[in-house]
Amino acid sequence: MRITTRALIRNYKSNLGISVSNLDAARTKVMSNRKFSKGFEDPTGAVRESTLYQKYQKNQDYLGMLDDVQSFQNSQEDAINQLNVQAKQLSKQYGLEALNGTNKSLSTRQAYASAFRQAQEAMTMSMNASYGDKFVFGGADGGKPPFELKKETDANGKTTTTLLYRGVNVDVEIPDPPVAGSDAEKLERMAAEQVYVDLGFGLTTGTDANGKTTIANSSAFNTALPGLNVVGYGKDDEGVSNNMIVLAGQIADVLEREDFTDEDYDELQQLLEKFDGGRDGLLDNLTTIGTKTNFLQTTKTRLEDQELALTEQIHNVVDVDMAEAITEFSWAQYAYNAALKIGTSILTPSFIDFMG
Repeated sequence: MRITTRALIRNYKSNLGISVSNLDAARTKVMSNRKFSKGFEDPTGAVRESTLYQKYQKNQDYLGMLDDVQSFQNSQEDAINQLNVQAKQLSKQYGLEALNGTNKSLSTRQAYASAFRQAQEAMTMSMNASYGDKFVFGGADGGKPPFELKKETDANGKTTTTLLYRGVNVDVEIPDPPVAGSDAEKLERMAAEQVYVDLGFGLTTGTDANGKTTIANSSAFNTALPGLNVVGYGKDDEGVSNNMIVLAGQIADVLEREDFTDEDYDELQQLLEKFDGGRDGLLDNLTTIGTKTNFLQTTKTRLEDQELALTEQIHNVVDVDMAEAITEFSWAQYAYNAALKIGTSILTPSFIDFMG
């Protein structure tokens, strides 16, 4: 079989092009540190890479959300700690001193009453603490300050103070069950509000009998802590308020009475005991927040471990073995240089070489 010069050169050019292509591919792997640059080079790897990156980005979203939730919860904890310090001073210092038999003069009682009224304002501000643009004790409606200390003065110049939570008076009787549409029913409903965020527990939704979408408690994290559950609401069986802020005002009212009788003393003692009992509720809330903080920390550790695992999987799918890639590039470079040298030896003598 006769091999012509044209066929030889054509075959050489084809093989040289392959060498150039192999060299470029090897160079690209070294420079990009990737096994493939386009999906058609490794369809299976491209699909796996896309899936893994989606999981990785979602995991990053969970970590970002978790940090935000922790900061939000820290704001709740700081506000309750602040409230506890205020309540402790009122209960253990001013309250005990006011009960002292030597402090029954009107001027002395008025001084203690002023301290309780100032604390009432301060506690209200503490319960209106915010994180970013959200009020941390607003329940499902964190866009507005949840508590309002509303003061009204009658024609005789007497001032009455009402504590409102999202526009509803907190100091009302709570029958069982409460009347639909009443303030008591609204308070019960707001106290039970929950606000869920997805932290990677496999968010599961459903529908209740009324067609309302529900979320499985175990599949999401509840960030809501309605202020009603912190400072209390409603009244007990004896008609005494369960709310610490309201109690502070009522204690001040008793201390300001001109004729301070034994009955007034007994009422003051009852209110102070109820107020001091409210501090137990504050400590219970702090314990609950501490438990949730531990849970968030455990969740963060799990998400960080998952982040490392996904990073390793992406590395195995996408990244090249650099030592192997450099070796492949060196070999491709050697093959290309060899091809160039071979090219000079296959050029046949021209017609001019036969003349003369």
